[in-house]
Amino acid sequence: QVQLVESGGGLVQAGGSLRLSCAPSGRTFSSYDMGWFRQAPGKERERVASITRSGGITYGVESVKGRFTISRDNAKNTVSLQMNRLKPEDTAVYYCAARTARGGVYDCWGQGTQVTVSS
Repeated sequence: QVQLVESGGGLVQAGGSLRLSCAPSGRTFSSYDMGWFRQAPGKERERVASITRSGGITYGVESVKGRFTISRDNAKNTVSLQMNRLKPEDTAVYYCAARTARGGVYDCWGQGTQVTVSS
């Protein structure tokens, strides 16, 4: 079972930046598709960005395009989400997730890290 640990959340003023990191355990990290999701109070969880095992990137939220960047470093076993020009509406719990089976669902989740953007 893959263990995912997120870090890097916190409180930031609007316009600021944060970098989230996720460190999956497991020797086959490079074979997983990885994603970042978020859930704001009273809202459904949404996919923010994902990166495939081969490095293909998609962003699921239109409003983060141009501000957020997902990346992975297979040598360091890390996937990151760089968030710039943060807005109050980016406030949410952010989750790292792994899709361990090709074509399957995201089946491993971290505990989440809180991101709060003040206006």
